[in-house]
Amino acid sequence: MLYLLALLLHRLPLAMGQYDICKSWVTTDDGPSWEFYACQPKAMRMKDYVTVRVDPAGITCGDPPERFCTHENPYLCSDECDASNPDLAHPPKLMFDSEDEGLATYWQSVTWRRYPEPLLANITLSWNKSIELTDDIVITFEYGRPTIMMLEKSLDNGRTWHPYQYYADDCMEAFSMPARRVRDLSTTSANRVLCTEEYSRWAGSKKEKTVRFEVRDRFAIFAGPDLKNMDNLYTRLESAKGLKDFFTVTDLRMRLLRPALGGTYVQRENLYKYFYAVSNIEVTGRCKCNLHANLCTFKEGSLQCECEHNTTGQDCGKCKKNFRSRSWRAGSYLPLPNGSPNACAAAGSAFGNCECYGHSNRCSYIDFLNVVTCVSCKHNTRGQHCQHCRLGFYRNSSAELDDENVCIECNCNQIGSLHDRCNETGYCECKEGATGPKCDDCLPNYYWRQGCFPNVCDDELLLCQNGGTCYQNQRCICPVGFRGVLCQQSRCEADKKDCDGASSTRAAISTVLLGALGLQLRGWADL
Repeated sequence: MLYLLALLLHRLPLAMGQYDICKSWVTTDDGPSWEFYACQPKAMRMKDYVTVRVDPAGITCGDPPERFCTHENPYLCSDECDASNPDLAHPPKLMFDSEDEGLATYWQSVTWRRYPEPLLANITLSWNKSIELTDDIVITFEYGRPTIMMLEKSLDNGRTWHPYQYYADDCMEAFSMPARRVRDLSTTSANRVLCTEEYSRWAGSKKEKTVRFEVRDRFAIFAGPDLKNMDNLYTRLESAKGLKDFFTVTDLRMRLLRPALGGTYVQRENLYKYFYAVSNIEVTGRCKCNLHANLCTFKEGSLQCECEHNTTGQDCGKCKKNFRSRSWRAGSYLPLPNGSPNACAAAGSAFGNCECYGHSNRCSYIDFLNVVTCVSCKHNTRGQHCQHCRLGFYRNSSAELDDENVCIECNCNQIGSLHDRCNETGYCECKEGATGPKCDDCLPNYYWRQGCFPNVCDDELLLCQNGGTCYQNQRCICPVGFRGVLCQQSRCEADKKDCDGASSTRAAISTVLLGALGLQLRGWADL
């Protein structure tokens, strides 16, 4: 009971926060009318509405059945994973089920039996809806946490991905980044992507199961350690560049890059103890409704905002028909305590005049739509009120809508990106292996050569064999007598003629050397 009370108090500031009323009926000197406020839904367990996908194909254990062992009993490999047996299967759905009587159920990958080929797995969570995180993401691993992994986010339903946080037992070695802690970030770096070593190092304790993405610690930078100063947090979410979008996602992806080792190196004689196992993923958040709804319901397989303020759409992202006399705007947390609803207005209301934010001086009335629209928008803008950016440009969040520099060129790297367009935060859509806002960098295990290409070899997972050396991660330089991508193939095994020819040559050389040695010995005997 005390645990439940503590859990309730832990979530109280975020779940019971402000902005839970959209409107109220008030009476003034001009008569009764609706008074509107900025509003948002309450926080909830988002894993109840998620769709999960695990890849690559065949990464889930059990098909075919295989045995595995644990770090605690590395040579007692009596456990088995069998997809055809419900009692021995470990499908992805077990990451989100209710665990009765403390019995852990979990998804499990295949073992690292193909070492040194990397054991890589992706776990993708999709909501088909924008959500705002309100508490820590907590991932619970069985049998050890990965030594290297990363968390990625998408704002466009998985079309583009961006790093969210890196995890490693050695951040500099794994990602060429220094290790940092969220609680050491400042108000100007609260949305910084960092690498942490806090959840990856092996200490041999069964209690060390969780990996976190610390949302609360980032909130605490503004709201204080107990999250009591929520007004300051809401103010900063509204005013700080990119902060609100940092906590907004449509999809999350965990990229598992190296499993728990149980030590400092891989024991090749027993690869059945290396695998991934996830028993639970907790994601707490609210539907993103642009401060135009305080309810969000699950309809026809997806979450849907119950929109107010004459707005409509899954995220309340546009005005209803006949309420488009001015451009749509998201609600605002400011001014405190009720914010600004920025409600859509009908033609003929106080908001009936057309505005083009200084990007056009001509308007046109479209009769069948009953709307007024701006014509020939300038400064790389477009839209009914020149309120959007042209393709290839994105909104400068630090500029007002009437600023001539409101739209910034995407400037995507032509080699690393799929096209020259970007999303609303300036991130380009990258080709496979590329990363960064402009797609001008490579993900770990890729190298740049007029584009990003997967490493052929490295010093840890893709090892050159038989004495070969790795050259700039691009190729193995093989010693005489071996060839192949990783120098794994003997030239004799590959070509018997070479082998026979080499043997004949070696035999001839040996005969000559032995003959010479015999002559020399007879010479010594005559002395």
